[in-house]
Amino acid sequence: MDRITSEDQYKSLIHSDGYTVIKFDATWCPDCKNLDRFIGSIIEENSDKQFYALDVEQLEQVAQENEVRGIPSLLVYKDGQKIAHLHSKYAKTPGQIREYLSTLVSQV
Repeated sequence: MDRITSEDQYKSLIHSDGYTVIKFDATWCPDCKNLDRFIGSIIEENSDKQFYALDVEQLEQVAQENEVRGIPSLLVYKDGQKIAHLHSKYAKTPGQIREYLSTLVSQV
């Protein structure tokens, strides 16, 4: 999963075609490291979506604008708009993330 390193890159990616999923995380976060252990298979299962990671400490303004208050959080964008937000307390297991992504289309 590629890492977003600038606000300009973030803005460009959320305006791309289709769904863009961004994992908001931090290098010191144990739950983020746990999510990294199983996110690869979930990305493979969701080849219709683009996945990226963003460090909340490097891009604090982006995290604040998106109301990210816990990490890891998975936010989904389409056409430049945030359409879904999986808060950290619900992003702990592969099952929770798979369910979130599978119901995504029906939410919009």
